[in-house]
Amino acid sequence: MSATIISLAHRRLVIADSKMGDVLNLAKRAAKTQSPVLLCGESGSGKELIARYIHDESSRKQKPFISINCAAVPDGLMESELFGHERGAFTGAVTQHLGKFERASGGTLLLDEVSEMSIHLQAKLLRVLQEGEVDRLGGKETVSINCRVISTTNREPKESIARGNFREDLFYRINVIRIDCPPLRHREDAIEALAHEFLTQSSQRQDKKVTTFRTDAMTQLKKNLWPGNIRELQNVIERAVLLCDENKIGSEHLESWLKESQIKLEDKPSMRLEDLEKSHILEILNQTDGNRTIAANQLGISGRTLRNKLKLYQLS
Repeated sequence: MSATIISLAHRRLVIADSKMGDVLNLAKRAAKTQSPVLLCGESGSGKELIARYIHDESSRKQKPFISINCAAVPDGLMESELFGHERGAFTGAVTQHLGKFERASGGTLLLDEVSEMSIHLQAKLLRVLQEGEVDRLGGKETVSINCRVISTTNREPKESIARGNFREDLFYRINVIRIDCPPLRHREDAIEALAHEFLTQSSQRQDKKVTTFRTDAMTQLKKNLWPGNIRELQNVIERAVLLCDENKIGSEHLESWLKESQIKLEDKPSMRLEDLEKSHILEILNQTDGNRTIAANQLGISGRTLRNKLKLYQLS
């Protein structure tokens, strides 16, 4: 299918394959409702952009779109960030603070990576969603809320429930409309369009006149498994533009780790997808001398996501 580009609040959503086209169609239908939406998919697969698209297509588009990354905010601050607090509620609370739910009034609240929230806060979140009101920390009265909630997770929710990390009742509350965002390795038809979009953006930011890719470079990009998905592809293009002094990116401009990490699925027919991802992570860690910050950046994932994957695969 031909590429469709949708402008979204300082970012652009590129639809260039049937899988993402199906996601967009479902998201557009979801936008016409007020029901909670759960976006599932790997880190970097575009969940936040789809959430923004749902907001922009909804009747709430003129109201705020507020997001909070549940994996990035420490547990000690999360409750205040979500529900707010009154002056004097705790040491350092010198003024009243409105939480994300109140700030999103009339609009949309995105709970990014909701499955990373502690069980204790999940219980409080469930009550807020059920009752439609919040209690600010230190407050004496409840505050009614009116916002559409969209949640994302990079884990399979039912697996998290089985491990005891995610409340089943909360899952059913936020899982009224589920949308699965496919990983980039399942969207080979979209890689070329996405690469050209990121090339245009990077060239403009770096004030360079790099306009296209040589065939050898595009072949390499299409071969890669992209465990970091769209975010990883964007990082690779950004670095390639920086290294390129011509108007075309060639294979020599792509990072050596990308060349070495290309593994064709047909070359490893007996390997599971999890084994391929584990192998790729180990390769990047080896090339970065075990530096997790640099490795996470090259993989196009957050440091916390990398730690979770190391724990999942029992890697030290």
